[in-house]
Amino acid sequence: MSQLSHPTPAGVARANGYSHVATGPGRWVAIAGQVALDESGELVGPGDAGAQARQVFANLDACLQAAGATFADVVKLGIYVTDIAALPAIRVARDAYVDTANPPASTAVQVVALFKPEVLVEIEAYAIVAD
Repeated sequence: MSQLSHPTPAGVARANGYSHVATGPGRWVAIAGQVALDESGELVGPGDAGAQARQVFANLDACLQAAGATFADVVKLGIYVTDIAALPAIRVARDAYVDTANPPASTAVQVVALFKPEVLVEIEAYAIVAD
């Protein structure tokens, strides 16, 4: 069971779909930016940010499991997208994995390009796992 807390900072506008602060005791886990490559290294969802986001979150889930963590332990997501208009589709994929009542802190950034032109979404995660 997660021991994370999501305090609401005074004087900061209410967050919509993310938390401003997420904290908790335990072991720090950092997950490198994940893209929509399946286990054989093939791109999933060329031209489809929603399909890519679903694969990205599946990859993040596998990485978290390898570290003995779950999405309940995630305190921060860093979302890099080549077109910010894809954010609603990314949020749908995210919401299938995170607790939407207490979502992690998040940053979303539109970038000019990712490591391959056909990659539309890259997401990194940070978690704190209770000892």
